[in-house]
Amino acid sequence: MTDKTQYLLELVKHNVKAYIANPKTKAVMVTGSVAEGLCDEYSDCDVMLYYSELPSEEELTRARQQNQVEFIGILGNRQEGAFGESFLVNGVECQFAHATIAQWEKEISSILEEFDVQSPIIKAMSGTLVGIPLYGETLIQQWKARVANYPDGLAQTMVEHYLRFVAIWGMQSKLAKRDTTLWYYQILVESAQNILGVLSGLNRLYYSTFQFKRMGRFVEQMKIAPLNLASRLEGLFYHEAPIAVNELEALVQETIELVEIHMPQVDTSEAKRKLGWRQQPES
Repeated sequence: MTDKTQYLLELVKHNVKAYIANPKTKAVMVTGSVAEGLCDEYSDCDVMLYYSELPSEEELTRARQQNQVEFIGILGNRQEGAFGESFLVNGVECQFAHATIAQWEKEISSILEEFDVQSPIIKAMSGTLVGIPLYGETLIQQWKARVANYPDGLAQTMVEHYLRFVAIWGMQSKLAKRDTTLWYYQILVESAQNILGVLSGLNRLYYSTFQFKRMGRFVEQMKIAPLNLASRLEGLFYHEAPIAVNELEALVQETIELVEIHMPQVDTSEAKRKLGWRQQPES
């Protein structure tokens, strides 16, 4: 654990005391870079707090006053059973997410039972796995065990949802004539995200495009992936377009082949249809 990580962890432990003193609070964990030991000079503190019922605004105000924070604002709507607050402590931004146990368990079910792979809540699944319990450890360990059991149905839904690609490799000559820079990079970003989404399903990893960071570390967890995946995805955005689109096509083809090997029940015909395709100009 780095000195910065240790400092932020101690900062969090001190500041959650005011919340734990509230009898409504049943569990607290720190997640994000603090939990993973990856803090740097830009890191903030992500904390999840779970309640029998949400604290009142007066209770939250007392906790902020006790911690002498510089309040930034509220995110979300408490009427939905969960919301966040953001504030500065000693110049460090802290993001405290507050949720009732009932709402949090409903959100877990939306991912593990309903397979809602487009929800940003899926990011909280991986956050739960790395989270460090600060209070209510028994309850948090129960959630960790549930989230660690990645359902086969979720894996297949991930693969099927992300297994779609725009065949930009076949349109390069046309795009070069039509001032399409923004669209070109949009397709590259979406294609890279979809490759990662497919491979996340194959590897039973929780993945969301929402604020996706530390791609290299994420890819390192994959046992099933094209060779040198992280560097090749990065390279898409540094190569000249003719090289980049051909490399994208190669990555898509390798990804499809991995799906056919490891999840043969998935229909890959549509994704394969335009591999090798090149649009020809009219004579």
